[in-house]
Amino acid sequence: MASPLRLHKFRLLLSARVINTFGSAVAPIALAFAVLDLTGSATDLGLVVGTRMILNVIFLLYGGIIADRLPRHLILVGSSALSALTQGAIAALILTHSATIPLLVALAAVNGVSAALTGPASGAIVTQVLPAECRQQGNAILRFGHTSAMVVGAPLGGLAIAYTSPGWGVAADAMTFAISGALFAILKVAPAPAAADRGESTFAQLRTGWREFIARDWLWSVVLGFMVMNAAGSAALMVLGPVLAKDTIGVKSWGLVLGAETAGMAVGALIAMRLRVRRLLLLGVVCTSSMALIPFALAFAPRLVVLVPVAFFAGVCIEQFGVAWETTMQEHVPEDMLARMYSYDMLGSFMAIPIGQMTAGPIADVAGISPTLAGLGAVMVVAALAMLIPRGVRTLRTAQHTVKKATEEPVPAAI
Repeated sequence: MASPLRLHKFRLLLSARVINTFGSAVAPIALAFAVLDLTGSATDLGLVVGTRMILNVIFLLYGGIIADRLPRHLILVGSSALSALTQGAIAALILTHSATIPLLVALAAVNGVSAALTGPASGAIVTQVLPAECRQQGNAILRFGHTSAMVVGAPLGGLAIAYTSPGWGVAADAMTFAISGALFAILKVAPAPAAADRGESTFAQLRTGWREFIARDWLWSVVLGFMVMNAAGSAALMVLGPVLAKDTIGVKSWGLVLGAETAGMAVGALIAMRLRVRRLLLLGVVCTSSMALIPFALAFAPRLVVLVPVAFFAGVCIEQFGVAWETTMQEHVPEDMLARMYSYDMLGSFMAIPIGQMTAGPIADVAGISPTLAGLGAVMVVAALAMLIPRGVRTLRTAQHTVKKATEEPVPAAI
């Protein structure tokens, strides 16, 4: 299980991503309180956060193109530097009491573009850092690091902001971007194989990437399924869940439920390191049906004694899919197309989330919160089952899972 950690480049990648995630766990809390302190308006907060997401979605495909053209570590260095500058500017505005909503919206837009450049490059660079025989373990370690940083970063960030200022929370995020950018600069990789400039226009490269995307039934079907699942899941957990929790288990208990899910994801990553199955993607897709358990529990048994173990179990299962998906993408997509496939994956998976969030409230006003949650759970189950229809999802085999010793830094033999 520890073989990826013997590789110097993987340790650099892991450190950079964990540090980055830690700061990113603090920043949304800090920004939310900064905007509320400034105007007290939920609408203004939605404008700042929504602008970032919109720009992120718009530029995701372009981020995939340049990550297939240029050395991916350089893209990560540039995007980290841009994020550090924008977050630093936001922190300075807040700390000097100079912030205005238009300025925060503009900086959030730039930050959204930077994140769009980061995502595809960060996912695709794994194949240039890890050999095929230990990518499953490496992806599990990366996801464990991500989850652990979120678990630690969010509560610490909340405490720090409570005793200081939201501006210092954003400043901490800017510093983590600067540190991760420096680590990415040390992590040097060559341009992706066969990714030399062929003289194609941006549109032509998008079209080429689209052909590769739809040629793999396992790829587009899972992305399409998650377009539905993420829309339903975000509506349940981010909109209706808190509303129902306020009237039943309480706000603090709702935090325990979300924390249980995150803890389950951390445990799930540890389990995924040891899995040895031929059809890893099939296992992962089957596990996605567990995402419906939380909406069902909220609808039929909104009690802490039920919700906490259900959320923990769902977190364990969700992480099996996460590791399976990353590993399958890296094994079965050509290296020169990988970043573009990540960008199509992210675009398809995220684009319907705002729709789910905006429509959940009006539907619940008509049908009731509990029936709407039950309906969202049913939609998620149907989406999970639909992903099993394409033959590729059911038959695609993963690479040999025998972990070979990493040779970059050999370990002395026992005497």
